[in-house]
Amino acid sequence: MTTNWRRWLPSLPLLRWGHQYNRDTLLGDGVAALIVTIMLIPQSLAYAMLAGLPPEVGLYASVAPLLLYALLGTSRVLAVGPVAVVSLMTAAAIGQHAMAGTPEYWAVAITLAFLSGAMLLLMGLLRLGFLANFLSHPVISGFISASGLLIAASQLKTLMGVKAEGHNFLDLARSLWSQAGQTHILTLAMGGLTVAFLFWVRSGLKPLLVRIGLQARTADVIAKTGPVAAIAITAVLTWALHWEAQGVKIVGTVPQGLPPFTLPLFDMALWQSLLVPALLISVVGFVESVSVGQTLAAKRRQRIEPDQELVALGASNLGAAFTGGFPVTGGFARSVVNFDAGAQTPAAGVFTAIGILLASLFLTPALYHLPQATLAATIVVAVLSLVDFSIFRKTWAWSKPDFTAVLATLLATLLQGVEVGLVVGVAVSLALHLYRTSRPHIAEVGLVPGTEHFRNVLRHPVLVSPQVLSLRVDESLYFANSRALEDRVNDAVATHPALRHVVLQCSAINDIDASALESLEAINHRLRDAGLQLHLSEVKGPVMDRLRRTHLLQDLGGQVFLTHFQAIQELAREVSDA
Repeated sequence: MTTNWRRWLPSLPLLRWGHQYNRDTLLGDGVAALIVTIMLIPQSLAYAMLAGLPPEVGLYASVAPLLLYALLGTSRVLAVGPVAVVSLMTAAAIGQHAMAGTPEYWAVAITLAFLSGAMLLLMGLLRLGFLANFLSHPVISGFISASGLLIAASQLKTLMGVKAEGHNFLDLARSLWSQAGQTHILTLAMGGLTVAFLFWVRSGLKPLLVRIGLQARTADVIAKTGPVAAIAITAVLTWALHWEAQGVKIVGTVPQGLPPFTLPLFDMALWQSLLVPALLISVVGFVESVSVGQTLAAKRRQRIEPDQELVALGASNLGAAFTGGFPVTGGFARSVVNFDAGAQTPAAGVFTAIGILLASLFLTPALYHLPQATLAATIVVAVLSLVDFSIFRKTWAWSKPDFTAVLATLLATLLQGVEVGLVVGVAVSLALHLYRTSRPHIAEVGLVPGTEHFRNVLRHPVLVSPQVLSLRVDESLYFANSRALEDRVNDAVATHPALRHVVLQCSAINDIDASALESLEAINHRLRDAGLQLHLSEVKGPVMDRLRRTHLLQDLGGQVFLTHFQAIQELAREVSDA
């Protein structure tokens, strides 16, 4: 019984690193937590507002998830919390159920986090981490780039100080254009300068500090405080110069205190309408989190366990749901910062959660005069770094189907919204995969003189026999491509009048489904009726095990050879002896 429970309930990763914790590890985690906390405070506020929620909700969503991930996660440096893409997907999912900024809207966001957490946890316990493989890298790149553009466009209204609506890029662009004449010049000037300052901080501040004599590590820490400096400067200027009275919109009162205890709405109709958005948010968040975690773990020769990550992210989202938060996942930027700052264990996340908690208790009154345009500038700078147009050039040069998937995902996301864009990307990828594998590469091969190797007759000078046709099938056989093999054999038989033997080289075949088995049986019968023999060579062990459970081998007109060279030795001695 104990063995069964261990199989289904993963062991705590905390037990693996906790006993090795020492003073040096504590120092590294502490320094990293300080830097990430400084970075996470403005990001949490901004991403909550991006999701249509009060800014303090971003702080709430950055405490319990960090603590739970530290307990259950397998990555040593992943920093869990609100992220731009998931925040945008949250706003898109719940915008049709309640008005942004209302208590009802917040309650739906909590429910969405609960459903997402429950799905992730269930997928982890069922060990379904492989499902993330259905989201290809080109689709994710196109989706994230489009989401970055969509998020940046959605923040322009705040930078301009106007009201603009739209659920896709074109609607937003039209609305912004129609409102351009109502732009609040002071808000635009402050927001534009903040964007420019934050871009400069990202690339120019650290080299400047190093040139004036600061150590690289110290300069890096100071550079990471750029968003906090922007918040402080603009809040002080707004207070001192009374910009609020001149029309600059501010954050206003941000409640002090600990994250509240909250419960999701137990409304089955609401749950049904949120199931698909929750699933998409879960999968996107998991893929982003695992991608970041694996990349950073590889640099230290560590590894993460995808199924355990599902459990950890599920628990983190459930924690967010019960503490007034919204859906969260592992963030790329803050995780990289955590890694570069020297974090050694997930305890850095615990210290970061403590820092966020202290900010919720003591620093929120200072946010009263913070301009909303400053948070919008923070979002714009953060998400534009996610936009990667180089993926179009790379995929065009390497794989036209992948280019098509990227382009379809980007356009669908921009024109129809994040949920539709992601579904279209997955659908196009699967359709292109089916199309590509339905036309398998089937090469006629011949013997390379003086060797036992066989190569494509169209690419290499090889030896062949008019009585033996050697076909190498470079794809597993399944329902979508089995007919293509039948057609190829039929065409070859019709164009080779002296043919006596057909040998299928199966070295690249990893699987044969029921439809493909029927095709092989049909090929065998047709060849035998025409006085020819079908042979197989280099059949892999697992495939052979399955074939032995069928009648194909018993009815086979020819033989099964261990190697293709053995087949040619027996069937075309003049070729092998040449």
